[in-house]
Amino acid sequence: MTRDLAVGYRRRVTRIDGMGGSGALVGLVLVSHSDTLLEGLRAMAHQVAGADVPIVTAGGTDDGRLGTSAPRIEAALRTALSEADEVLVLLDLGSAVLSLDVALELLDPSDRERVRISDAPLVEGTIMAAVQASVGAPVDEVAAAAAASASLPKHGRPAR
Repeated sequence: MTRDLAVGYRRRVTRIDGMGGSGALVGLVLVSHSDTLLEGLRAMAHQVAGADVPIVTAGGTDDGRLGTSAPRIEAALRTALSEADEVLVLLDLGSAVLSLDVALELLDPSDRERVRISDAPLVEGTIMAAVQASVGAPVDEVAAAAAASASLPKHGRPAR
């Protein structure tokens, strides 16, 4: 049996009942000091997981430099929250957390409750989270998949 989940007016995602999914759509917000990095990562994640997973980016500063911007992050969070039931945020560097904290304070408490923050590596975590979100996994499973990416080996040899 399938069930359609309408999300806003822009997306329609079909979930298959009984497949372990919660039926709730999890979106991703990617935060980086580089907008260029995020555009490539979003394209890669959509190729791997499909375009039905809402992935919103907040990278760089308003004048195109490297950095983070609380207003850009706030806008990305609001967009993702309008397209998904819950949101997982992945970040590139620790200093991005400062801008994220400011952006989160600008949200209503009920919206803040729908946002989770991941310590996962940005690239690997995004791909793993997007795949889990694409099959309708609940936010806890999406976050766990992202976190597990930190221990995935890139090659089977010892470091030199």
